[in-house]
Amino acid sequence: MPVQIPDDTDFTSFKEQCENHEGWLARYNKAGVTVWCRAEESHTVQKLKANVRAETVYDVLHDTSYRKKWDTNMIDTYDIGRLTVNADVGYYSWKCPRPLKNRDFVTMRSWLPLGNDYLIINYSVKHPQHPPKKDYVRAVSLLTGYLIQADGPSSCTLYYLTQVDPKGSLPKWVVNRASQFVAPKAMKKIYKASVKYPDWKRKHDPSLKPWVFPEQNALPCISLADLTLQRADSLENIDESSLNEEKAHHSDDED
Repeated sequence: MPVQIPDDTDFTSFKEQCENHEGWLARYNKAGVTVWCRAEESHTVQKLKANVRAETVYDVLHDTSYRKKWDTNMIDTYDIGRLTVNADVGYYSWKCPRPLKNRDFVTMRSWLPLGNDYLIINYSVKHPQHPPKKDYVRAVSLLTGYLIQADGPSSCTLYYLTQVDPKGSLPKWVVNRASQFVAPKAMKKIYKASVKYPDWKRKHDPSLKPWVFPEQNALPCISLADLTLQRADSLENIDESSLNEEKAHHSDDED
């Protein structure tokens, strides 16, 4: 299937999905963090109220160099190429609790500052030079992204919506742990990273923000014609439903 770069209608629809929780079940609500889940276990919305500038959170979520400092579950991430001034393709892999296999994605990402709102959305694509890797399960982002809303000059609300096919039958304990432990901890990590980011950025290319200044983007250009939509049913499905929690080694986000 052909790949399309999101337009204003797609961003508006994404924002509505973040804000409308009808039919969702609240699985966690504590210390300013709320996690909602749908009947589909891989669909979640997370919300965080934070005393930090919306622009700073937006920068943190874009800055791959800084992500390596705070995203302890990440194994690797890199940009593959740019499509337009506000769309690119990238790779991301992360650690799953053992004995589950680690997952990775290749996604097309697009972003849009819109008044007091900042939006970043992605979905999985296939790139001929980045096929599934031997030691990873290639997961599929059906629609994933962030909505950052400025509540004032130094406060914001962050929404994180995930619609992911992990390509496998996961044990129930993994699903429960993800919504009750991993998701809230990850949101708090983003907040803590945002608090520390201004000081870090002052020492690391403070003027370099290609997501804000596209003329700074040095990524190679790639064509939409090189990409196809990553369909979940075209990937191997891994059955890990029988794996025992007692033998699991939990990730840093669960400590």
